[in-house]
Amino acid sequence: MPLNHPMPDPVAVSIGPFFGIGPLNIHWYGLMYVLAFLMFIALGRVRIKQPHIAAQGWTKEDLDDMLFYGMLGVIVGGRLGEVFFYQPEMLLTPQRIIRVWEGGMSFHGGFLGVLIAMALWSRKRKRNLLDVYDFIAPLVPLGYAAGRMGNFINAELPGRVVGDPSLPWAMIYPNLYDNMPRHPSAIYQMLVDGILVFCILWPFARKARPRLAVGALYVLLYGCARFFTEWFRTPDWEINVAGLPVTSGQMLSLPMIVGAIIMLVWAYRSNQPNGAGQRA
Repeated sequence: MPLNHPMPDPVAVSIGPFFGIGPLNIHWYGLMYVLAFLMFIALGRVRIKQPHIAAQGWTKEDLDDMLFYGMLGVIVGGRLGEVFFYQPEMLLTPQRIIRVWEGGMSFHGGFLGVLIAMALWSRKRKRNLLDVYDFIAPLVPLGYAAGRMGNFINAELPGRVVGDPSLPWAMIYPNLYDNMPRHPSAIYQMLVDGILVFCILWPFARKARPRLAVGALYVLLYGCARFFTEWFRTPDWEINVAGLPVTSGQMLSLPMIVGAIIMLVWAYRSNQPNGAGQRA
C-alpha cells in the first residue's frame, strides 16, 4: 500500500494577533531556511579550523559577514529564479513574488544569486573570489537538503507516478486529488542532491586542493545528482531532445556539469595553491 503524504500544517507556530492585524505565522519552510543558515555557520566554524583553511586567515567575523551576503543572494536569487525559470505568470501579480514563506525557490536562481553576492563580498574584503567559492562550497549541500525538507513539508515537488505501485515508499499527495502513487522526489533530492553530495565533498575539501577544485567539484556533483533525481520529479516543463524528454531542471543542470568539468581541468592544470595571494 502506498503511503499518504502527511500534509502537515505549513505554519509551525502562530503568535498573536498583534494590534488587530492578525497573528504572526512562522512557517516550516522558513524554519528550514533558518536551519540551513545555522548549519552554514556551524560547518563554517569547523572549516576555518582546518589547517589549510586557517593558513588563509579566515575568521569568525568573515563567516558571519559572508552569511549576510549569502542570505541575500539565496533569497533574492532563489525567488527571482523561481519567477523567471518556472513561474513567469507571477510577473502579472508582483505581490506574490515577495511571499517567499509560501514556498517556491529555485536552486539555480539561488546559486547565481550566491555567486554574485560572494563576488561583492570578496571585493569588499579584498579576498580572491575563487578562494571564497572553495571555502563556501562544502557548507552548501546540507543547507540545500534542509530546503528540500521544507518543500516536502509543503507538499511541493511531487514526483512522477511510480511504475510499480508496490514500491514501499510510493506516496499519494492528497493535494493533487488524483490518488496516484508517486515518487517522493523532494526526499530523493534531499538525500542525493544534498546529503550524498555533502558526504563526498566534505572529505575532499578537508585537504588542500588546487584553487577552484573544491568549488568546481561541488558544481559537478550537484549538477550530476540533480540531473539524475529529475527523472523522478514531475517536471515544471520539459522538451524533447533526440526522442528523449529533458526536464527544466536537467536543462539548467547541463551547463553546470559542462562548466564544472572545464573548471576542474583548469584547476588541476594550473595547480594554483588555494589561498595564494588571497588578499589584494
